[in-house]
Amino acid sequence: MNQTRTFLLFALLAVAYFLFLAWEKDYAPLPPSMPIASSSSAGTQADGSVPVAANDGVNASAAIPGATPSSTAPSATATTAKLVNINTDVLHLTIDTRGGSVVKTQLLAYPSLPPTHAMPHPAPTVLLDNSEDDYFVAQNGLVSSSDKAPADQPNHQAIFTAAQTDYTLAPGQNELKVDLTWQDAAGLKVTKTYTFKRGSYQIGLTQRIDNGGTQPWQGYAYQQLLRAAPPKPSSWIKGYTDPQTRFAQGAGWYTGEKFEKLPFKNFSEPKDQLDAQIKGGWAAMLKLYFFAAWIPPADQTDRYVTSTINPDSGQPHYLIRTMGPGLSVAPGQSVSSQSQLYLGPNIQGSLDAIAPGLDLTIDYGMFKAIAVPMHWVLSQLHAIAKNWGVAIILLVLLIKGATWKLTAMQYKSSAKMRKLQPRIAQLKERYGDDKLKMQQATMELYKKEKVNPMGGCLPVLITMPVFLGLFYVLEYSIELRHAPFLWIPDLSSPDPFYILPIIYALVMLGTQWLNPAAAGMDPAQARMMKVMPLLFTLLFAFYPSGLCLYYAINGLVGLGQQWWVTHHVDREEGIKAA
Repeated sequence: MNQTRTFLLFALLAVAYFLFLAWEKDYAPLPPSMPIASSSSAGTQADGSVPVAANDGVNASAAIPGATPSSTAPSATATTAKLVNINTDVLHLTIDTRGGSVVKTQLLAYPSLPPTHAMPHPAPTVLLDNSEDDYFVAQNGLVSSSDKAPADQPNHQAIFTAAQTDYTLAPGQNELKVDLTWQDAAGLKVTKTYTFKRGSYQIGLTQRIDNGGTQPWQGYAYQQLLRAAPPKPSSWIKGYTDPQTRFAQGAGWYTGEKFEKLPFKNFSEPKDQLDAQIKGGWAAMLKLYFFAAWIPPADQTDRYVTSTINPDSGQPHYLIRTMGPGLSVAPGQSVSSQSQLYLGPNIQGSLDAIAPGLDLTIDYGMFKAIAVPMHWVLSQLHAIAKNWGVAIILLVLLIKGATWKLTAMQYKSSAKMRKLQPRIAQLKERYGDDKLKMQQATMELYKKEKVNPMGGCLPVLITMPVFLGLFYVLEYSIELRHAPFLWIPDLSSPDPFYILPIIYALVMLGTQWLNPAAAGMDPAQARMMKVMPLLFTLLFAFYPSGLCLYYAINGLVGLGQQWWVTHHVDREEGIKAA
């Protein structure tokens, strides 16, 4: 197989793969956006309180085992909830005292836009949000297992109270605790304690039950993430160019042995729904670069479920829940339930220290064995270069150096094949339509000249997994988000001046110049080769500039190597001819 056909095969495979990713995300059936019938999104009153509705869109009796219809009703004595603001050095959170749910989270170290001269300090990235457009909250609570439980229950709809509405982690303070309390007329008291630590996106949650009544209390502690699917892109171009839409958002969980995902579009499929007992796992909702996860104690077995709330509505909510083992609290006794909530960035190599398998929230799929080491190498190069763009260039040179002999063999085979094209054309004229004799004569020519026709294909097949593994690394790495390089303000966004796509197109033209259309090439192939530079220019114009930088530099180095090998082969042939 000559170099031209090898290049064409490689290009077509790459284009087909990229177009498949774009098509899969662009045409996934996502529901349209519409207002959420929820107290959390109903807006705040003048005093900062939130009105409580009879139902927040979640049927607790259907979604939570052991709950009764009456347990979903809010307390008759408390009609409003308040918003509690918590500020740490890395987080700004809002907790709704209705259920003690986290309804908004801002990640202070991660701006929503790259800084500019006009806007040097953009607003922080919002992860959790109770707005209508991107509803995403973290809820928790307790539910009684008794069919005779009173209507007032400490679930995620109950009204809790807080000592104040603003908490701040003071300078020099390493830990901040925020208590929310609830108590019924029978003497049952629940205290939720959120614990925040300096520099950490991990939040501790303790639900303490004090039974001051005369009857034992039995029930379950649960934690859940509730989210609406992001709106469908307004156009196919938006869906193709925005990495957020290409990333498979949805629920994810760890079984203690492996990581599994459930995209929003599959939530309603019965065969894909989760309902299992899991020990040492966690449950998450995934976004590109960031995620939220409830992490039960590692030695505890929880029931994990997923469900779609109000699936027939215009804006269904998607839920993943963990429910702990049964709790029993005798009169005069106390019992506590523990859990951890992670709200933050997906930083590879650091999350497994929080919980086993948490690094898997970025799923490289079948290319994990290649992508994970590549990410580590890229991080080490950044530690040396102090710039992600320079680190990408160094990674190109490192990979090129490691595969130099392999690609040199490919270019050498291609150069020799090109030299034989006139003689192959003569064989075609001699044997005409006799394909069998033509094939035999061609193989004899290859054997005589010691040319391996597959020498140009094998290196491509070997390097293809590296190509795709790096695609995921450069696409999903949060380190490239808003990372500047020369004229590029953000390596995770397209090149604003299209310089890198143009460089790549010029590299392809140079490659074609070194490999002119072979004699007898199919006219369709020849036309395709001429169109390829334009096609790849358009393709990379919409992809993150970090990817374009890698492939542009990779192409330049490859072009230089191919010219050197071709020149060396020509010189050898000239010496032999002399």
